[in-house]
Amino acid sequence: MISKYEVLDTIKMIETQNLDVRTITMGISLVDCISSDAKVCCDNIKRKITTKAKNLVSVGDDIAREFGVPIVNKRISVTPISTIAASSGLKDYTCFAKALDEAAEQTGVNFIGGFGALVQKGETKSDTTLIDSLPSALSQTQRVCAFVNVGGTKSGINMDVVSKMGRIIKDTAHLTREQGGIGCAKLVVFTNAVEDNPFMAGAFCGTGEPECAINVGVSGPGVIKSALEEVKGAPFDIVAETIKKTAFRVTRVGQLVAQQASKRLGAQFGIVDLSLAPTPAIGDSVARILEEIGVDVCGMHGTTAALALLNDAVKKGGVMASSHVGGLSGAFIPVSEDEGMISAVKLGVLSLEKLEAMTCVCSVGLDMVAVAGSTPASVISAIIADEAAIGMINNKTTAVRIIPVPGAEVGEIYEYGGLLGSAIVMDTGRSGCDRLISRGGRIPTPLQGIRN
Repeated sequence: MISKYEVLDTIKMIETQNLDVRTITMGISLVDCISSDAKVCCDNIKRKITTKAKNLVSVGDDIAREFGVPIVNKRISVTPISTIAASSGLKDYTCFAKALDEAAEQTGVNFIGGFGALVQKGETKSDTTLIDSLPSALSQTQRVCAFVNVGGTKSGINMDVVSKMGRIIKDTAHLTREQGGIGCAKLVVFTNAVEDNPFMAGAFCGTGEPECAINVGVSGPGVIKSALEEVKGAPFDIVAETIKKTAFRVTRVGQLVAQQASKRLGAQFGIVDLSLAPTPAIGDSVARILEEIGVDVCGMHGTTAALALLNDAVKKGGVMASSHVGGLSGAFIPVSEDEGMISAVKLGVLSLEKLEAMTCVCSVGLDMVAVAGSTPASVISAIIADEAAIGMINNKTTAVRIIPVPGAEVGEIYEYGGLLGSAIVMDTGRSGCDRLISRGGRIPTPLQGIRN
């Protein structure tokens, strides 16, 4: 049993080190909303979401006040819409995205995820319709987030969809060009997507999830950095132990919030995701943790090793603190959302190639990376293919959230504001990828995926 006194022990972390509960995400199954009549289905979706999540925001606010723990976001994830909309027969699923957006607005949450499809081995007609609808749906909604899972360790990589996603991302950027292509910030391309991820933009409620569940994402880069400042010059085993102990304390806060939220909302306790999710705020950066470990500037040689240690120690500390650790749990490296990452790119130290190397050992992948608006669709597809291969071979979740900023060139900065931060346009190189991407087909399941 977790008491309020355990949270009081973390008061310093909350007040001076930017500790917060990044999100309470309610996963809602929409399977019982299915109807061959699209209007009926959309009405069912809105009714169920607004009923289940009507108190989500107020309960989150109550818990925050009662325990003194900042809860930054309240969000909703739903069953992949390609499944829910399949029987409608429509050729465009934008109306379903609008229904989600209306439900999110009524409940007061900041984002709703699940407008997506699982296509790692191939597309159904509904999957194709949803993917083709992404530019329209993301440009006509405010709160809707989308995902497409293109690969997996047990499935290989669907290169037909990888090729298509380059064009979809470019079209989405064009339709939201007045806002710097912000539609792309709400779209994630996954490999080995997990069903209980509480973080946007890739959250969805998998078909193996309960009717309604509470998944909590806790962050705390500033807490980890402050703890490491106390062990300057110590050996790596001391560094790892310090991170583990700190991650344990942070996860206990998430455990308490998840238990309270699930109880008060009448939902099942899902998981606590201890992911070090940075923000543009000074002192809330994963890059600065890596520099505290000993790298002069994030992106220099040694960065990948430091990140591997950090990610592993966070997971080890988290699993000791809660029996229900899940989601992604580790360290995120979103460029535009991390003050230290932005600084490293500006200094010319952190490149796209080094970021890709770092994704081999972090929690997700290339996250909130801005590139020139003129970047060819085939290059974007090739970047997705590289990340998918890393995830497939290493049996881990990888993702790409990339923004080809319309009209922007390498080195320019676009201000999105809030948690999205400042996007500095990174160089993708000059090589062509057309011959690779035009092959199509499926990269086969790797040997490590054949384990039954």
